[in-house]
Amino acid sequence: MSGIDDLVRRHLDGTDIGAPEILSPVPGLHVTVVTCMDARIKVFDVFGLKHGEVHILRNAGGIATDDIIRSLAISQRKLETREVIIMQHTRCGMMTITDDEFKDELEADTGLRPPWAVEAFRDVKASVRQSMERVRRSPFVPYRDKVRGFVYDVNTAALEEVLA
Repeated sequence: MSGIDDLVRRHLDGTDIGAPEILSPVPGLHVTVVTCMDARIKVFDVFGLKHGEVHILRNAGGIATDDIIRSLAISQRKLETREVIIMQHTRCGMMTITDDEFKDELEADTGLRPPWAVEAFRDVKASVRQSMERVRRSPFVPYRDKVRGFVYDVNTAALEEVLA
């Protein structure tokens, strides 16, 4: 059985009934969380979330890329969010590669060099600061005064705030 088949089976056997009590796509806490796609990060557990409270945007590294800015602009301009959390984490896979190395690998395998930035990093706090600054400087994101950054420790679950 494939991984997707396993997940579909879990859904069919599970207790998910959707969210019929949540009538609006506007998140109740008016917060967007930007974080990494790493499967070790259980965002709902990290922040004690309930369904309908926040928007969660994930990508490799939890980086404020153009697509994250796009989603933040929609979240704020159309769905009433007003605050942003940037949460990256310890032991991130993005710390184990370099931009050039990964682009070289892709080019060798496909014959094409990707036009997008990989955005690998070595210093997670510096990466959080850079993403916070990108959000704060974006003309497309209207609410930039409440942008905060954190590093989540995947070993201990500690959450450390990163000051700008």
